[in-house]
Amino acid sequence: MPDELDALAGQLTERLAGLGSALIAFSGGVDSSLVAALAARALGERALAVTAVSPALASGELDGARSVARAVGVRHELISTAELERDDYRRNDRFRCYYCKSELYDRLAALARRRGFAAVLSGANADDTGDWRPGLRAAAEHGVVHPLLEASVGKDQVRALARHLGVPSADKPASPCLASRLPYGTQVSADVLSQVDRAELGLK
Repeated sequence: MPDELDALAGQLTERLAGLGSALIAFSGGVDSSLVAALAARALGERALAVTAVSPALASGELDGARSVARAVGVRHELISTAELERDDYRRNDRFRCYYCKSELYDRLAALARRRGFAAVLSGANADDTGDWRPGLRAAAEHGVVHPLLEASVGKDQVRALARHLGVPSADKPASPCLASRLPYGTQVSADVLSQVDRAELGLK
């Protein structure tokens, strides 16, 4: 098993090295953390992990992302996204994630152009293709590269490889954005997201 994981890490690292430079859409979850760790190995200072900050980000997630970035040795920056300014997003229909990811990738693509990065990476993995993931459509429209998905790496392999490489978030439970807690059709607002966040902090 370690040999298989080393081979997989080598394959992914080679793919990323071939890009020359890259921004990583970085939430601090295991998928994007693994991509960030591999990109740091492959590209060094030419890799930059970028975390989007908005009212939909749960408390504690930003601190977690910063900690992971330090641990895996990748440069890390923050950007603000304004998905709440999009009527389509606030309406909260089945395509909410499409509008959210469109906002994210608009910002990341613009940052990549300004700073001269060759690609924008995501942590999408092979298991994501079996779910309802309208965000993948937004990624396709922006030319986002999915190294884990390209290599047919599923979630179990992601966690195994992350553990093998010492990524701190290897066993981190999934933590989607706060808007994912709202039933479709329930209007998304900063006040509602804050209420959800406070409730979940209380439960924790």
